[in-house]
Amino acid sequence: MAYDFDLYVIGAGSGGVRSARFAAGFGAKVAVAESRYLGGTCVNVGCVPKKLLVYGAHFAEDFEQSAGFGWSLGEADFDWATLIANKDREINRLNGIYRNLLLNSGVTLHEGHARLIDPHQVEVNGQRYTARHILIATGGWPQIPDIPGREHAISSNEAFFLKELPKRILVVGGGYIAVEFAGIFHGLGADTKLLYRGELFLRGFDGAVRKHLQEELTKRGLDLQFNADIERIEKQADGSLKVTLKDGRELATDCVFYATGRRPMLDNLGLENTGVKLDKHGFIEVDEQYQSAEPSILAIGDVIGRVQLTPVALAEGMAVARRLFKPEQYRPVDYNMIPTAVFSLPNIGTVGLTEEQAREAGHKVQIFESRFRPMKLTLTECQERTLMKLVVDAETDKVLGCHMVGPDAGEIVQGLAIALKAGATKRDFDETIGVHPTAAEEFVTMRTPVAG
Repeated sequence: MAYDFDLYVIGAGSGGVRSARFAAGFGAKVAVAESRYLGGTCVNVGCVPKKLLVYGAHFAEDFEQSAGFGWSLGEADFDWATLIANKDREINRLNGIYRNLLLNSGVTLHEGHARLIDPHQVEVNGQRYTARHILIATGGWPQIPDIPGREHAISSNEAFFLKELPKRILVVGGGYIAVEFAGIFHGLGADTKLLYRGELFLRGFDGAVRKHLQEELTKRGLDLQFNADIERIEKQADGSLKVTLKDGRELATDCVFYATGRRPMLDNLGLENTGVKLDKHGFIEVDEQYQSAEPSILAIGDVIGRVQLTPVALAEGMAVARRLFKPEQYRPVDYNMIPTAVFSLPNIGTVGLTEEQAREAGHKVQIFESRFRPMKLTLTECQERTLMKLVVDAETDKVLGCHMVGPDAGEIVQGLAIALKAGATKRDFDETIGVHPTAAEEFVTMRTPVAG
């Protein structure tokens, strides 16, 4: 049978665009459908605009610390509308870049909602197209719990487009999105409370990292409330919100922001017209080659629920394109040693196993830790401390994990991730000469284990 396209991609986010571009470069006839915005979550309502807001929030500290270096500034004044307008302009520029990347690669772009009619056919804007392979890369969507008054709460999608900075805000959740946005709003001057129903946020991260960040955020005046969950939200006559917690306490606020998880975005996709199967969490089930139970349909990125990070979706998209259209270049995605960062204030950077994971896996471990006040702060009143930690296999000397809380943690750990990926030992770290004076050199000067 002759198909209209060799590959039809549903979703023009990071993974979908990467797969489409590479497939077209390999000579395939490719189309992409996108109903919302080019670039997906990351570019529009995720990592890119969030990082811009983090930069904006950090200036409050910079202004405060500058006095120790002889600078005398007038009273600083922040304008939320200016930041959002400039952010929007940058996102629009990136949307254009994504459009050009696709079109210049020879990919056909269909702007509209794509729905599966059968395993080889999609419908967009009333038109039907056939494809040998269909790739679902529709990403995730934030979800707000079904509680009374949920319509008064916002998610990360709306947070990027608030008309004004709330004077008081409750951020609900214990994951990295909640922690990052709490830091953003607090840094920009809002009276911010972070509520989490568990004992301590960032479950799955190294225990020392979680505890250290809790201490640093508390020092900065961020109100952290653990073992706290919302029962209902009520709008008041003056427009403010009354929030009742499950323990009976009541809190007054101007905005409730939920960051309590994301679901795969499969709405009205027509999966019922195919043999595609979902797992118990609602993600598309795929094999090691991203093929669903329907042989012609593949899926990557957040909809398969593996590692929900933009660079992982990019790698998966590339792997699909190579396997289908350039098999001699195919290599599977390696999910080990994936570095990641949390752009909290201060930042977290991490790669490899946590201490808890290493012990659970049966490793006999040595732990190396350093906590210090960064050199930049020595002329200031700021008492922030940086944490660096290495998890080492005591028998092989191999470095299993590397963790940091402090300025530029993501930038530093990215470089160290290459060393861990290559199988570096603690001796390799010890024999590497540091760059002085930097914070990063501490990773190659830790000599005495703190625990084993």
